[in-house]
Amino acid sequence: MAHFLRGKQAGIQNDLSAGLTPDLFMLDQVARYGINSQIGALAYDPVQSLLAVGTNESKYGSGQIYVFGQKRVSVVFNVPRQASIRSLQFCAEKLISLDSKNDISIFSLQMRKLLTSYAPPGHVTTVVTDPTLDYMLIGMQTGDVIAYDLDRQGLAPFKIPNLWRERSPRSRILPVVILALHPRDIGTLLIGYSEGAVIFSFKQNKPLSFFQYELQPGAPGGQSDPSSASGVRTPKLVQAVWHPTGTFFLTGHEDSSLVVWDPKTGKVIMARTLFDTNVDQQGSVTGTFGSTPGTFSLKAPLFRISWCSKQNPEDTGLLIAGGAPTNLPTRGLSFLDLGQTPVYATSSWQVLSDYLEKPRGQHTLATPPNVEVVDFCLVPRTSPHFAGSHDPVAIIALLDSGEIVTLSFPSGHPITPTNQLHASLTFVHPFANTIALADVNRTRWLGLTEKRSHGPPILKGGAEATYPLKRYENRNVLQTSHADGMIRIWDAGHGDEIENEDMLQVDIARALGRTSDVAVTQTSMSGATGELGVGLKTGEIIVFRWDRNHNYGREPPRNKIEAFGLETIKDRAEPGVKEGLLPFTLLPRQGGAVTAIKMSDVGFLAAGFEDNNIAIIDLRGPALIHESHLQDYAKSNKRSSIRRSSSYRTESKAEWPTAIEFGVMNLDGEDYSSILLFIGTNQGRLVTFKILPSSTGGYNVKLAGVSNMDDKVIHISPISADTGKPAYASQSAVANLRSGLTVNGVLLVVTQGGAKIFKPATTKGANKTWNDSLCDSANVVQILDHGVGLVGLFGDGCAKSYSLPALKEIASTKVDHILDIRRFGDAIISSTGDIFGWTRPSEIAVLNVWGAGLDLTQSQDNLFNPDALIPPRPTISNIQWISGTQYVTPSDMDLLIGGPDRPPSKRMMEQMRSEEQQRRNEARSHPVGLATSTSQNEGYWAYMQRQIQERTEKLNVMGDSMDKLEESSSGWADDVNKFVSNQKKKAVMGLISSKLGF
Repeated sequence: MAHFLRGKQAGIQNDLSAGLTPDLFMLDQVARYGINSQIGALAYDPVQSLLAVGTNESKYGSGQIYVFGQKRVSVVFNVPRQASIRSLQFCAEKLISLDSKNDISIFSLQMRKLLTSYAPPGHVTTVVTDPTLDYMLIGMQTGDVIAYDLDRQGLAPFKIPNLWRERSPRSRILPVVILALHPRDIGTLLIGYSEGAVIFSFKQNKPLSFFQYELQPGAPGGQSDPSSASGVRTPKLVQAVWHPTGTFFLTGHEDSSLVVWDPKTGKVIMARTLFDTNVDQQGSVTGTFGSTPGTFSLKAPLFRISWCSKQNPEDTGLLIAGGAPTNLPTRGLSFLDLGQTPVYATSSWQVLSDYLEKPRGQHTLATPPNVEVVDFCLVPRTSPHFAGSHDPVAIIALLDSGEIVTLSFPSGHPITPTNQLHASLTFVHPFANTIALADVNRTRWLGLTEKRSHGPPILKGGAEATYPLKRYENRNVLQTSHADGMIRIWDAGHGDEIENEDMLQVDIARALGRTSDVAVTQTSMSGATGELGVGLKTGEIIVFRWDRNHNYGREPPRNKIEAFGLETIKDRAEPGVKEGLLPFTLLPRQGGAVTAIKMSDVGFLAAGFEDNNIAIIDLRGPALIHESHLQDYAKSNKRSSIRRSSSYRTESKAEWPTAIEFGVMNLDGEDYSSILLFIGTNQGRLVTFKILPSSTGGYNVKLAGVSNMDDKVIHISPISADTGKPAYASQSAVANLRSGLTVNGVLLVVTQGGAKIFKPATTKGANKTWNDSLCDSANVVQILDHGVGLVGLFGDGCAKSYSLPALKEIASTKVDHILDIRRFGDAIISSTGDIFGWTRPSEIAVLNVWGAGLDLTQSQDNLFNPDALIPPRPTISNIQWISGTQYVTPSDMDLLIGGPDRPPSKRMMEQMRSEEQQRRNEARSHPVGLATSTSQNEGYWAYMQRQIQERTEKLNVMGDSMDKLEESSSGWADDVNKFVSNQKKKAVMGLISSKLGF
């Protein structure tokens, strides 16, 4: 009976929710956007053009691995146990992860699944792989290096014991810190221990040289404190990298020293820091002084070092994260452009030292202030070799805050992630603060394609799966505002095919003309016009409108033009944007932060401020047509509501707008419709305005009434009392007002404590109280062929649906196991039943309450492209070969590590099949001889067995050849010496003979 009375009281004769039944209210998990936790690891594969991101374990759950490709290509991997991801490495078609639980997980990019997980016998400190090898070398805390067969998914018989024990048998703990394969000779391994480095030869199966950085008394080293230079010190090793050609290698130490070694002689070529040189020599003076006389500045630890090269591997530079004094005004990555490497064979020691002491240039790649770069990932153009540092075009840097920044290399200019990285990565580039949703017409959204100048795409790999194309007329267009003042606008979809995947971007800092105080509090976008309204914490309102940039490619002079209470900012568009959402007009600072904003489809914008101000802008001028205080419309405490008393609310409490909506309908007692503006406040008041045309061609704003809701207003929905359809101020509705259109509408106002349906501007109508919990977010949802209903998120962790106009509960389902209940107030419910809610600080989930009870499924996007081939690994130079360097091929490494009894790997078998197929094709195209007929009669497995036997024989032949080469080289050198001696002798005798006259 109560349900029937509510309909009568509200003035709605029909049951608008007649087709909605409890069995329709089922939760679907549609999608996830963002990153689930703080990022801890990065890896990039230039062959497949994929980016992998690993996150840390947190109170929200385990760390995860995200693999991103072009556009919306994304696959998420879970590790076997709840842990943080410590490191990631791509190796051919595999992705290798090392986590905090000491598990090594191997994932298949082709099959998008976990292949195996291995728990080594001890604590793993580092791992290294090579795209041409089927093995992973694992450095242990015990100092041992073990090999894992990635193809056979088991330990290989090869093992390197703790080599530093031979040099320092009394040391108790000698863990492996880092492993680095020689960039040109895969048979040489650089092992970094905590006390020093060792070069190990796979061919000879023994260490070749030991290197230890030792500072004598009086040598400052990397420490800035002079008192620490009184004794002999051996700073611990924390980093080790090869020169791109293997001519030198560098070790980084805990005192921020950068030491470059000659691997042939074992001598130090140069020991320096970022700003001081020859720090290993006694009497050297460092220049890192403190801010006051007599003090010194501390240095940040060395987080990561990469020895980069251009297209020519001899043209190199050092990219360093950390190691800089902490009192520098600008922090970031340090780049030492060393230039062309001197020819080692013909250069003196002084030339080599000057090359490292006096770089061609040095600069800092600036990052956001007050944060430190703790890791970075280079983006090479094509080659995965040279430790991933060959000819990079960009840097993806990880900050200690968990955010990432993208910089060009080597200039360090910021690269926007818009249309360069996946939409999920923009949530941490930098952190997203707020989200807003707009129902944008599908045709309109397809036309909103921004024309912006940008560099080559960073991610080009992968292929998106095919999704169903749902016939929604409106798209779920999400607006995310970020800490740097950027707003990104993109289609989040309905779990369907997204036709326009491009992302739009607006720069608040540029529109304001300043870089500070750019925090965004509210955004609103018109689904019909594409206009965007942005409210700031400082009280400004900025309007962006789709337009062509008449100053494209140039920076115009700034002209301050003010009219009708607004400032024109059309000249503040980004020079690189040819067409897009450009700055249009600015409302200067009002009182306090913007607490609510609404952009209508008919050219009006309304905003509310923290000090209870309201402002209404007509964008046709543009002009500020109304400005007032809510306290100007205060009523007496006498309530017309029959709801519970709210004596806790007094007029002295601060009041500000919390919800704003435009509508077209008849007011109570009127027989014509008008453009209406409804503003709800945190104190439960609803103020209704009429927007009427004036005689001058503009519009006037007139107060229509004030209603009391007794609680904070969180949502306002004008609906048609006859059909239940929205009665918003649409373009068609406003256009038909001239022809006498009348809309018999009612207003549904949802507060934290209840809901009310009534005819504005009075409060006479039906109401319902939420008895068990408060409502944090709500909206009227329309289900095709079933009707409309009210859906809300409540404090008990449930999503509930209610019928209209009876406000009877239809169904309820738990969502707090997916969404963060503390941020229910920031969640958004769309008119189609999609819920966009925060699950974690940087991740949102897309749910649908009118679904089929489906969980989030694994992405079906393709990651691996079999046609993208790994280029051959670089080899040693001819001079190195002549000088006696024993070169080992990747095929030889299979025998040296796996042993002669190891079956051929899958990669080898595929290569054999291709070679066999090629041989058969060649045999068909040439005359058949005896040898050809014999090979054709040979079976595939017999051929493969013969190949294995030949590979085994080749290793022995290679050893004999190397010995003969050494003997030949030695004999050749002796012959050269004898020839030179004879020539010198003949020259001297000829000179004497000529002087004596013979």
